[in-house]
Amino acid sequence: MTGAYEGDGKMVNSGPFNGRQNREAIPSIIDYLEEKKIGKRTVNYRLRDWGISRQRYWGGPIPIIYCDDCGIVPVPYEDLPVVLPLNLEVKMVGKSPLAEHAEFYKTNCPICKKPARRETDTMDTFVESSWYFLKYACPDYNEGPLDSSRVNYWMPVDQYIGGVEHAVLHLLYSRFFNRVLNDFGLVAVREPFENLLTQGMVIKDGAKMSKSKGNVVDPDSMIKKYGADTARLFCLFASPPEKDLDWSDKGVEGSSRFLQRVWRLITERLDDMKGVEAGFEPLTDESDSVQLAYLLHKTIKKVTEDIDRFHLNTAIARIMELVNGLYKYLEKERKDKKSKRLVRGAFESVVTLLFPFVPHIAEELWEMLGKDPRTIGRDWPRFSEQYVEEDTVLVVVQVNGKLRDRCEVDRDMDQEQLKDLVFTLDNVKRHIEGKTVVKTIVVPNKLVNIVVK
Repeated sequence: MTGAYEGDGKMVNSGPFNGRQNREAIPSIIDYLEEKKIGKRTVNYRLRDWGISRQRYWGGPIPIIYCDDCGIVPVPYEDLPVVLPLNLEVKMVGKSPLAEHAEFYKTNCPICKKPARRETDTMDTFVESSWYFLKYACPDYNEGPLDSSRVNYWMPVDQYIGGVEHAVLHLLYSRFFNRVLNDFGLVAVREPFENLLTQGMVIKDGAKMSKSKGNVVDPDSMIKKYGADTARLFCLFASPPEKDLDWSDKGVEGSSRFLQRVWRLITERLDDMKGVEAGFEPLTDESDSVQLAYLLHKTIKKVTEDIDRFHLNTAIARIMELVNGLYKYLEKERKDKKSKRLVRGAFESVVTLLFPFVPHIAEELWEMLGKDPRTIGRDWPRFSEQYVEEDTVLVVVQVNGKLRDRCEVDRDMDQEQLKDLVFTLDNVKRHIEGKTVVKTIVVPNKLVNIVVK
C-alpha cells in the first residue's frame, strides 16, 4: 500500500458492531454510548475567532478611540462614519500608514474631551464583501446601513456565482452577517443565497493564473487580436464553469474560427433572406429538411436546458452542431420558398442562442437580418415536441448480453415485428446458429437481448 485506506469498510473487534459498515454503524454507536452514559451527540462547527483588524490604509476604519483616562471609547453615533483621509502619504515603514498620519489619529476623547488617539487599523475587506449584496438593493440610502423595505423586496439572491477560492470564508461570513442583520430586524431572510455556483480557476502552464507567477494572459492584447466575443466564448466553451479552465491559445483560435464560420454562414446569404419570413417547420416532406427541423428544435431544447443548468460548454457545443448541420443542408442550392423559410428560422435561432455568449457579434448579425438590434434575446426560441423526438431510434442488439449489432427502426415499433427484424441480421444469425433461443428480452426503443444456450 502507498497510503492509508480511506474508504468505507466493515468493522472488526468492535463487539456488537462487528461486520457492519463503518458509516452505517455510526448512529448505533452513538446510541450505545449515550445509553451507557459514556458519551453524547454533539455538533462541532470548528469555528474560530475572526481577527478583523488589518494594518493597511484600505478597508473600513474601526470606530474606536483610545483615551489615557477613559480607556477604550467607541466613536459616538453622531460622529459616524469615520472617513479615511485622502491626503495620505504611504510610507514603507512596516505598519499601518494611518499610524503615521497625525491628522487622522489625533483626536479628542468623546467623554473627557482630552487629547486621545484614534484606532489606526482598518477592518478586513471581508467585512465589506460580506454584505455588499444587501447594499446593492439600496445604494443611495443614507439614513442607516440598509433600507429594509427595498432589501426585503430583492432578497434573497436568486443565483450567486463566486470563485472557488472564496467558497468557504466569504460564504461563511456572508451567512453570518446576514443572520446577524436578520436578528437586528434589518433583513427578513435568514439565508442570503438561494442557489450557488462556484466557478473554477484559470490554469496556465500547469499553475493557477496569477500576476505573481507571471503567467497571466493580457486580455487587452487578446481582445485586440480576436475580439471580446471570442475571448468570452473560449472561456465558456473550454470547461464547465465549476471546473478549472486550462488556458490554450489554440483553443482561442478555434473559438475565433467558429465565430467566423457563423459570420460567413449568414452574411453570405443575406440577399437570399431578404423578404423571407422565418419558419421553424420543414413545410415539405424532403428528408433533409425534416432532419434539419429535428436538429433545430432539439438544439433549442438542449441549449435552453443546458443554460438553466449552467452547462454552458455543452450548450455552445450543441450550437456548433446546428451550424454544422446548416452548412451541410446548404451544400445543396435552396431556391424554393419553403426551404428558405426554414433556413431563415434556423439563422435567427442560431443568432439568438449565441446572444448570451457572444452579444456583440449576435447583435450585429441580428441587425443584418433586418431585425431591431434592441429586440435580440427578447423572445427566446421555442421548440416543438413534435420535432424533439425522432421518428426512428437506434436499437442495440445483444446475444447473451454481448453487443452483436445495431439497427435503426421506427419508434415504438411492435415488439413482435422488432424481434422478427432482429433475427434477420447477419451478425445475429451467425452468433445464434446451431443454438437454442431460450428467450428474447425487449427494452422498447433501446435494446433487444437474445438469450441462447
